[in-house]
Order: sequence, then C-alpha cells, then structure tokens
Amino acid sequence: MTPLEEAWIPAACTLPNLQKPLREAEWESLLRSTLRSQARLSPTQLQWRFDHACAEAVRDLAARELACCSFFAFEFASAGAELCVEVRVPPEHVAVLDALVALTVEGSEVG
Repeated sequence: MTPLEEAWIPAACTLPNLQKPLREAEWESLLRSTLRSQARLSPTQLQWRFDHACAEAVRDLAARELACCSFFAFEFASAGAELCVEVRVPPEHVAVLDALVALTVEGSEVG
C-alpha cells in the first residue's frame, strides 16, 4: 500500500474510490517532476515552491483536490520566478500532509 493510500482516505474525502489511486499518481507525478523545494512549517502546514511554468497544473490539481477534500487550504503567491504554495490541513488530517511529504522524499532529492 502506498503512503497516500494509507493516509489519504479520510472520511471527509468524497472522491470515488476508483479515482483515488489516479489522484495519488497525479500528485506523485507533479511533486516529483516539478517541485523545487518543500518546507514543513508546522505539523499542519507545508510550503512548496514550483517553477511558474507549471503554475497552471499546480492550481488545477489543488482545485480538484479541494472539490473532494474540503479540509485542505491552498494559498498561492509569486516568489520571484517561483510559485509558492502553502498547504494547510486541520490537526485531524496531518497524516494526509505526511503522505504528501512522503511522495516527495521517496526516490527524490526534494526535502
């Protein structure tokens, strides 16, 4: 079982079960291929930095994630040539952030 499959499926998630592995694959692909840096600001808050060239893809996936997991909060800001994304979850969903972090550090140089 993958990190997200273990933590990804809180009761608040309304994504159909058949689509959950596909969504995980989207996150994994986006994070492993385009993420420049990541910082865990607190147990419930994460900061990602992406090149602006992938801003549309990042915003699209975040919007689709909000549609099924309304407990997420995504904030977007420009930081020079980068898109800065702050991701927040309530304390009861920290395991979901942990799983997203695990996707970037397993087999990746981002950390």
